[in-house]
Formats: sequence, structure tokens, C-alpha cells
Amino acid sequence: MHYILDNWAFDPFIVVVAVVVAWHEIGLFRLAERSRPERTRERRVRSLWFYSGLLVLLLAVVSPIDYWADSYFTVHMVQHLLLMFAAPSLVVAGAPGQPLLDALPGRSGKAVTRSMLADDWSRPLRALFRFVSGPVVAVVLFNLAMIVWHIPAAFDLAANNSAVHIWLEHGTFFATGVLFWLQFIPSPPFRSRMPILGRVAALLATNVVMIFIAMTLSIFATHSIYAPYDHVPGVTLPSFADQQIGAAVLWVCGDFWALPTMIMTIRKLLNDEAGLGPALERFVNRGSRAATSGSWTARAPRKVG
Repeated sequence: MHYILDNWAFDPFIVVVAVVVAWHEIGLFRLAERSRPERTRERRVRSLWFYSGLLVLLLAVVSPIDYWADSYFTVHMVQHLLLMFAAPSLVVAGAPGQPLLDALPGRSGKAVTRSMLADDWSRPLRALFRFVSGPVVAVVLFNLAMIVWHIPAAFDLAANNSAVHIWLEHGTFFATGVLFWLQFIPSPPFRSRMPILGRVAALLATNVVMIFIAMTLSIFATHSIYAPYDHVPGVTLPSFADQQIGAAVLWVCGDFWALPTMIMTIRKLLNDEAGLGPALERFVNRGSRAATSGSWTARAPRKVG
């Protein structure tokens, strides 16, 4: 039990999360004052997803998971899965954007929202967000983060430098995770521009990347490739065996977390697109138009959530 009960850490990030929760509650209260009861109930349910995501994020960085990740590669993989899959998907499902804006003092919530969406000063920010949240870019960034941070040189750098580990590695895991899951999980007011078939393809491609990383660390490797785990004092589990178990965790748990999204996406494909044939035809036609014009042209976004 000491593996679970001991080695909890106090991190200033706990205070940040507490402030965000309080801020979000203020926004929910203000929105409830001018919303229908059913809309208020919907936001409350979403807030539970948001708070669950923040809790998972805290568990990844302040619980014994973070402590034992320095000694066991397997635990390190669990931490990566929490930061890339569990926490971001729950935060996205919570749709915290509008409540956090409405919590701004006075009438500034509405003013900031209108300004962010329409004023000239925010045009570069809108363009940047539209670019990084675009379907192709978001999926590529997510998979690129997985690949890069499991390259031995990058992994060892993060393991030996706490600033790189916490702010760069963990930060990119969570940020790209949010961008990735925004493509699949309804999160008002954001509207995904990824077509249904594109979502299926993106999930399959991401699964292939995870399998490739896992096989590289287990089947194709003949020894431990990460120096920080070669000779950890007090650890009797062989480093290569630890690496193989961690690869299995990445493979199995990553698939487990993505499976519900795949099921919901396929159901939406069958229900909303009147079958696979018409959806495939639209997907191919869209690709042909993009190739002709030299850019990806997404269909007009539909309201979700």
C-alpha cells in the first residue's frame, strides 16, 4: 500500500486548478441566470467531465505516479497516457470555454467573447487557433508529439531536465491532446471541421502510430534504449523487461481509451451520413477539390453539443 499512500507531492499547480474550478463555477452561475433550466443542467453535467479531467491531470503530476515514473518506465507510460488521452479528452468533453469567459468581471465576459470573435486585434490569434485546431494539423501534432518524445535522445533529455520534462514534454502532451480530442468530442462553442470518415481514418492512423512505438520498444528492441532506466537504485525489475511492459501498456491502454471514440464515430457515420457509401463519395470528392485548389476545403461546420 505504501506505493499508493506515500510519495504524494504538493505542487503549485494544485492552487492553479483550484482557482480554475472556482472561476468556472462563477461562469456557470452567471450563465444560469440567463439560460433555460435544461441548458443549465447540460452545462452542469459537462462541468463534471471538466473537473474529472483536471483531477486526472493532477493525479498525473502530484500523485505517486509521478514519483514512481522516475524509477519504472511502465509507470512513466501510464503517466503519458493520462496526459495525452484521459485528461485532455475529459477536459474537452467538459466544454469549459464559455463558462470561463463569462466569469470575467462585470460585462467583460461578453465583451471579450465578441472581441475575440470579431475584432481586428484578435485576427492573428483566431488564424493561429484555426490553423493548429485544423483536422490535419491537430492529428499530425498529436502523433508527432508521441513519436518525438519517445525517441531516446528526447526522452533522456526530458528525464534529466525537470523543466523540459514538466513544461515542454508534459505541456505538449496535454496541449496536443486537447487539439486532437477536439476533433472527436463535442465541445461547444468549438465546431470540428473534420468529416466523419476523416475521424475514422485519424483514429486508425493514430492507433497504427501507437502500435509502431510499442513494437519498437518491445519486439524490435533487444535491450533497454533509455539510459535513465538502466541502473536505477533499488529497482530489481530488469530495465528491458520494464520497457517491454511499458510498451504493452501503451499499446493496450491506448487502444482501450480510443475504442469508445471509434465506436461513437462509426455510429455517427452510419446514422448521420445515411451509410458508408455516400460518406465515402463525399470524402473522395472533398479530397479531389482540395487537390485541385491546392488547399483542404472543409464543409460548413455543423452545430454540435
